[in-house]
Amino acid sequence: MVNQVHKFGGSSLSSADRFKSVANIILTHAQAGDCVVVSAAGKTTDTLVKLWQSFQQQDTQAIADIILLISNHQSSLIEQLLIAGAKHEALNILATELSTITQQAKQGTLAEAWLLAHGELWSARLLSAYLGQLNVSACAHDARQLFILDAGQLQHANNQQQCLKAIDASKINVVTGFIAANLQHETVTLGRNGSDYSATLLARYCNAKKVSIWTDTQGVFSTDPRKVANAIKYARVCREQANLLARLGNPVLHAKTLSPLKGTDIELIVRSSYDLQGSHTEIVKLGMSKQKRFLTTINNVDLLTVDDLSEGEVAHVSQLIQHSLHHFEHAGEIYLVVPASATYQVVNYFAGRANISESNLNGVAIIASEQDIAMLSEQSAAVLQAQSIHPRFTHFGDGYTLLLTDQVLESDVLSLLHDKLINKAQEIALIIAGLGNVGTEFMRQLPSQLARLSSGFNVKLVALLRSEQMLVNANGLDCESWQQQGENHASPYQQADLLSYIDTLEYEHKVVIDITASEYFSQLYSKFVELNCHLISANKYAGTAPLSWYQALREDLAQRGLHWRYNASVGAGLPINFALADLQNSGDKITRIEGVFSGTLSWLCSMYDGSKAFSDLVLEAQALGFTEPDPREDLSGRDMQRKLLILARELGIELELDDISLSALMPDELSAGSWNDFVDNKASLDTFIKQHFEAALQQNAALCYTGLLEFKNSKLNAKVGIAYVPKSEAVANLTPGDNIFVINTQWYNQNALVIQGPGAGKEVTAAGVHSDLYWLVQNIS
Repeated sequence: MVNQVHKFGGSSLSSADRFKSVANIILTHAQAGDCVVVSAAGKTTDTLVKLWQSFQQQDTQAIADIILLISNHQSSLIEQLLIAGAKHEALNILATELSTITQQAKQGTLAEAWLLAHGELWSARLLSAYLGQLNVSACAHDARQLFILDAGQLQHANNQQQCLKAIDASKINVVTGFIAANLQHETVTLGRNGSDYSATLLARYCNAKKVSIWTDTQGVFSTDPRKVANAIKYARVCREQANLLARLGNPVLHAKTLSPLKGTDIELIVRSSYDLQGSHTEIVKLGMSKQKRFLTTINNVDLLTVDDLSEGEVAHVSQLIQHSLHHFEHAGEIYLVVPASATYQVVNYFAGRANISESNLNGVAIIASEQDIAMLSEQSAAVLQAQSIHPRFTHFGDGYTLLLTDQVLESDVLSLLHDKLINKAQEIALIIAGLGNVGTEFMRQLPSQLARLSSGFNVKLVALLRSEQMLVNANGLDCESWQQQGENHASPYQQADLLSYIDTLEYEHKVVIDITASEYFSQLYSKFVELNCHLISANKYAGTAPLSWYQALREDLAQRGLHWRYNASVGAGLPINFALADLQNSGDKITRIEGVFSGTLSWLCSMYDGSKAFSDLVLEAQALGFTEPDPREDLSGRDMQRKLLILARELGIELELDDISLSALMPDELSAGSWNDFVDNKASLDTFIKQHFEAALQQNAALCYTGLLEFKNSKLNAKVGIAYVPKSEAVANLTPGDNIFVINTQWYNQNALVIQGPGAGKEVTAAGVHSDLYWLVQNIS
């Protein structure tokens, strides 16, 4: 079985030392059964092209000179790499082949593709023989025995059978790139730099897991690092952008390279054969990487208009001139971007259907996400104008723009463009968990929130999580149609899948927004922080976790410079956490917090006046959706206990949950058994509440359920439970459903600071989360 296909380009095989380096890479990174696809060594293909041109011009002296040049180069490689019998055999085969080329040139029977194929044949045989000398079991394959075309179309089914039959599972299989054969057994080529295409075809046919394209660069950069010193190397690039780069002349990948990978999980990586320790670039499926920004130079091209151009013709003429071509529609015309050196061939090919529109053009292509490209085009034009460079031709395409000028753009201009267009692409990724009532409302409010943030920050929604399903797109989900996208594209996931996805997100900032009520999900916070995520919580569990875990999380956040906002975990949208932080930042000292922190219990206590059984109010609140599915969760007071702990820790108090005294708003015996058991015994609840209500009346007080955090005589009192509150106090006069926080401080001593308002409801809770998001974005960007 083929685990991996390795491809080495001409620059990786440009000398004997480079052949040795490639062999070492194979020893380290390949295993028996793997395939190694090779290009012609160094500039061999260019030399063979010159030989073909000399043949066409019938320049016999040039033919002889070029054949001697080829002989010297290939013989030198053989002499330096092979020994004894292997060397003599290789030199004899080379001499025979060069003699055949010379003879056919004299006879006028030389065929272009057959001639050009020799570069790859020589590389494959030489590398295979050299590996053999290193005691590596290897064999060379001529791809003309593996890849067959009929009328220009690959015979995929037959080719796959032939590959599976020919590839030796016990050896390293060295395969020629670039070449194939037709049904008449004639040599055909797959286009200049077609060895990339050969490698991915071979991987598809052999069901390989991975393809590694080894080049003379360290991966895929935002622009040519030889021209722009601060070019950015990307860890991941989506296949669509890589394909567009290839069509626009970027030499990292051949334009056809990606097509065999469609519908497969085959990994494709680009890495340096010169720097084995350097990181690589992974070419991934759409949605698994955000779209990047690229600046690629275009030099010495002509623009041709073509009548009635078909897609097949573009591929055919690209193969004819051994160069990838880009075509587009502009102002009702079909244009081809053609290297000036090939314009004559292309015009002749179209036989009267092609005309030169613009000639001798240079410039740049800018590639980015569709929503950014118009802005980047305007900015680039302004930069060029400031340098007295005026585009002769500008075109907007899907995810790119062309700016073509008379002048070759030098490195200083390219650096200015790069700094303006590429380096200022700071983006923030949102991962949102929880799509219940509050989560759905949060999503409804999100488009307008992103519009508010868009003037200064680029914020993208990249993942939506339910308990068992995940909807992701690293380039950004549509906030307006997320529900439909979820129905069509959401997929099951495990914890490892989620963490792996977040790890691959190439955003300057990542924010996990937890709108779940899941304790399990809150336990992932430490892992999110390890992946450098900021946190926003409406979930209360992390804020009330064991103190050691909570403090470790806080320390890790601080060390990484990350933020954790959780205003909506207490008081829904009320700014209680903001207020406490502001008071402490001002130098004040908080001495007491008392209040009602549950909208459900606020509603129940405020509505109860003794005229109606309390249990009936509970059932009514349940029917209205004010309670948890089992209202005993509310009546237990545990929710308020957690909220009080969050407030305490916000003040820097080191408390555990059990340090807060708790008494429920129901008899203890009702907490056992099922909900039906509770209903059957609800009379005991009514008796319990009535007794407390009457006791409160005797004290001219209101029956309330409160939380209290108080420092008195250097001692802390923290409790949640039933309280009899004087009717003159704000807590006793709550609007049903409201939360209230009565805060006494050193400066708000006699006249407390009161924060009151809706403490539940999807709208205000979602708004509280959005408030945290807005604060966070402002503070991290």
